[in-house]
Amino acid sequence: MPIITISRGSYHHGKSIAEKLAKKLGYQCFSRDQILQDLDEFQLPEIKMVRCLHDAFSALDRMPHGKKRFSTTIRSAILQIFQEGNVVYHGLFAHHFVRDISHVLKIRIIADTANRVADEMTRENISLEQAHSILKKDDEERRKWGMFLYGIDVMDPETYNLIIRIGHLSEDDAVDIIASASSLPSFQETPESKAALVDSAMEALVSRKLFDFPLAAVVAINGQLTISLKVPEGQKEIIRERIDHMLLTVPSLTQYTLQFEPYY
Repeated sequence: MPIITISRGSYHHGKSIAEKLAKKLGYQCFSRDQILQDLDEFQLPEIKMVRCLHDAFSALDRMPHGKKRFSTTIRSAILQIFQEGNVVYHGLFAHHFVRDISHVLKIRIIADTANRVADEMTRENISLEQAHSILKKDDEERRKWGMFLYGIDVMDPETYNLIIRIGHLSEDDAVDIIASASSLPSFQETPESKAALVDSAMEALVSRKLFDFPLAAVVAINGQLTISLKVPEGQKEIIRERIDHMLLTVPSLTQYTLQFEPYY
């Protein structure tokens, strides 16, 4: 059975559809917020504020290699969950981490603007003009966040397998459509797609473990892991021992190749 990722516009339908879909399929359901709660490396209030993403930009920029470290940590946390299989995930960018994994069904949910505005007016007790302004800002912030972290446009239709507009279609219609699509042969796990996910998850986990070496390049191909890093000549052995120690707790990692490149 496939993994399903659901991306959506601000505060609209994604969570509800994901939960209904997971119940229908008997899957686990995970969200971006659940992932963020467990990121011990990034207990930063600014990053958890959905409507203050400009504060998140600032918070990560203040940290050495903050953007790279944050994206690596998020990627690792999500891919570890995906390895368990039978998962519906709702939140930004998960589809980007598995863009080349064939048994992941990547969904984008959009909603009629009028319905979004009406819901926002009711939820926040604000005027029509204020609701329009807030939703426009929310969507733009999400778009900027994607470009800032990963260089991707979350609104690019080519990054999704299926885009569903809620309006004429109901949430329950969307659930039925996604569930039906998930049964197609195109989205079933194969030995090759499973191996690709395992490699991606191992790369992400090792990169996360090497938090103090954010510029290390980690590549896994068919289970063979290679770490490349630029270091001064006189520090090679010290760094080799440190990396060996940092990776002792990585499950199923029995060997890897460590390549040192000249440091200028």
